[in-house]
Amino acid sequence: MVLAMWAFAIEDMLIKAVANTVPTGVVLAIFGLGGMLIFMLLTWRRKEAIIHPAILSRPILLRAACEVTGRLFFILAITLTPLSSASTILQATPLVVVAGAALFFGEKVGFRRWCAVLVGFVGVLIVIRPGAGSFEPASLLAVIGMIGFAGRDLATRAAPSVLSNMQLGIYGFFIMIPTGLAMQMYTGSVVRIDLVASGLMTGAIVFGVIAYQCLTIAMRTGDVSVVAPFRYVRLLFAVFIGAVVFDEQLDMAMLLGGVIIVLSGCYTLVHNRWSIASEPKRDFV
Repeated sequence: MVLAMWAFAIEDMLIKAVANTVPTGVVLAIFGLGGMLIFMLLTWRRKEAIIHPAILSRPILLRAACEVTGRLFFILAITLTPLSSASTILQATPLVVVAGAALFFGEKVGFRRWCAVLVGFVGVLIVIRPGAGSFEPASLLAVIGMIGFAGRDLATRAAPSVLSNMQLGIYGFFIMIPTGLAMQMYTGSVVRIDLVASGLMTGAIVFGVIAYQCLTIAMRTGDVSVVAPFRYVRLLFAVFIGAVVFDEQLDMAMLLGGVIIVLSGCYTLVHNRWSIASEPKRDFV
């Protein structure tokens, strides 16, 4: 999980760097194409179908829409706002997943976990500072991206079990291609991709696939309640990269909001583990 979060942070850094010279639509399309081809190769090696009839199911279509929303708006966020602040807002994704699981899947979420979710959202408000003189409207892009990623995670839980993670990876990356091309056609911006930009995009694709694979292995082989809190080390990597690579300045509001979000998320995970452990065991004959 730590390796996955490190790879995600490197991917964000490379995308932020290349997006300064390459239009966002082109970045999205190339990133989607590269990731799709790699997952197609991995799927082929596992002797699985590249195109499965289940891709037309409602959860998969919803997952594709949420994937595009999350990727597009988060790329815009890290392009137009500091990487550290966008990554801090992204850490609220597990809190939105908890709320969504209760609302859409009927999962039991107690009063304390709801309080933790609300406190986490307060942390997000502290980071974006609505109504304050330092409020940056572009930070709302990170909020929309975070909601998109949460929707993707929820839709993944409802996805048909016949689809493997590799197949989901193909369809998730594929949908970025037409979206990015449509965005580029709409903006009509000039595209200039030099050797440096090509290298940055290639690196972002490679690290993105590594991150996805490591995340999948961590969640499938480890105790989720133990592994999941390590998602938050992504924030440490992002803050370090933002300060060292992009010379970003950290203020007290962002640090305070980040601490609140992380503590709230960790509490929901730990409290859920306690709740499961305290449930009475049943004997089956």
